[in-house]
Amino acid sequence: MTWEVVIGLETHAQLTTASKIFSGASTAFGAPANTQASAVDLALPGTLPVLNRGAVERAIRFGLAVGGTIAERSIFARKNYFYPDLPKGYQISQYEQPVVAGGSVAFVAGEREMRVRLTRAHLEEDAGKSLHEELHGFTGIDLNRAGTPLLEIVSEPDMRSAAEAVAYARALHALVRWIGICDGNMQEGSFRCDANVSVRRPGEPLGTRCEIKNLNSFRFMEKAIEFEARRQVELIEDGGAVAQETRLFDPDRGETRSMRSKEDAQDYRYFPDPDLLPLEISPQWIEETRRAMPELPAARRARYEALGISAYDAALLTESREKSDYFEASARALAGTGSSVTLAHWINGNVSSLMADTGTDFSAPPVLPEEMAQIVNLIHAGGISGKTGKDVLRFVSDGEGSPDAIIERRGLRQISDAGELEAAVARVVAGQPKLVADYRAGKEKAFNALVGQVMKATGGKANPAQAGAILRRVLDAA
Repeated sequence: MTWEVVIGLETHAQLTTASKIFSGASTAFGAPANTQASAVDLALPGTLPVLNRGAVERAIRFGLAVGGTIAERSIFARKNYFYPDLPKGYQISQYEQPVVAGGSVAFVAGEREMRVRLTRAHLEEDAGKSLHEELHGFTGIDLNRAGTPLLEIVSEPDMRSAAEAVAYARALHALVRWIGICDGNMQEGSFRCDANVSVRRPGEPLGTRCEIKNLNSFRFMEKAIEFEARRQVELIEDGGAVAQETRLFDPDRGETRSMRSKEDAQDYRYFPDPDLLPLEISPQWIEETRRAMPELPAARRARYEALGISAYDAALLTESREKSDYFEASARALAGTGSSVTLAHWINGNVSSLMADTGTDFSAPPVLPEEMAQIVNLIHAGGISGKTGKDVLRFVSDGEGSPDAIIERRGLRQISDAGELEAAVARVVAGQPKLVADYRAGKEKAFNALVGQVMKATGGKANPAQAGAILRRVLDAA
């Protein structure tokens, strides 16, 4: 009998404010240890937290983007636990009344459209960071991150495979970057996920879950979930029972290991923070934020599909705002809307491959949108072939100039003159009697070989469709 994996994700997105959620200390990454921890962050006697309005505005943006309910009144609570990197002995978070409830994230997993429901999204402050020095056997504490604003986004357990979980995490990562609330830098800890994993027989109640903490790589996330699911299945099938616990993923060994027993909500002794008033968000503030929102990925995907672009290509185009904006700028420079589908194929294929090869991305593309549109326009008009277009794309990337200048200088323009093509076809037909005889004997492969000879005779410049039509007319007439 098969097993079913059940996965939910808790994601911490660091908000793009210049200062911390309850103090004026900087959130800039990379400062020397403990130079950005203010008296408020350390909860020194006599200090009081003051809520950062920018953090709240970013939470509203997220709620609007996922179609959640934005609470007109929410409460900050103290989450009590003791750990060396938590100087207060508690974390200011939200519990019973979060700023955002519900909503969902739509995405494509493989070629299947999916939607994962969200339980909540709440504001909280980050803790500091423990730095383990194995060589000398001590641990240091850096409190620069203490008080950094986070939006914790909690999903329902709607995912049934590691691949689905990664697809959801990628979509969420793209969304928070798209609406400008998080820079998504996983190496710096700006976007990190905790995966709750359990297994069950299909149709049975949910099994005991284990939480895998601080996954800051999509590749590691997939490996960690796959290993944890196998571990739980093997444990149960051997007669054991899964213990509710927090686990860490060891990327060197490709396995999860126990960190500590998993706490329940009552263990944190939540209670409303007496130093912070309830957060009140007016309908006017929500509406002002809504008007300032960019067009969202789902709306753009629908618009692209209306142009004839496939759902798969539309999903790829909207995997990041930079890529989608690149397509938008390129599309505006097209000679006709009939080229939009071709443009989408080129951006998802050749342009993306070029960027992977050159280590660039759509925020600083090596080929400008207008130059990409020129290449597609030339192909669409028959000025160059698709194969030549790939070469031109690379030449533009290498800094050789505009597509038109490159084509003229290198003599790459496609031959579409009927007289010139007819002369080339006549030479090939006269010089390839065996292939001509094979074609007339019903061998279609011979025709393709003859087209190849025409292309060779013209240095690859012949318009393939036009040359093929002339060749077939000449052969059939004879």
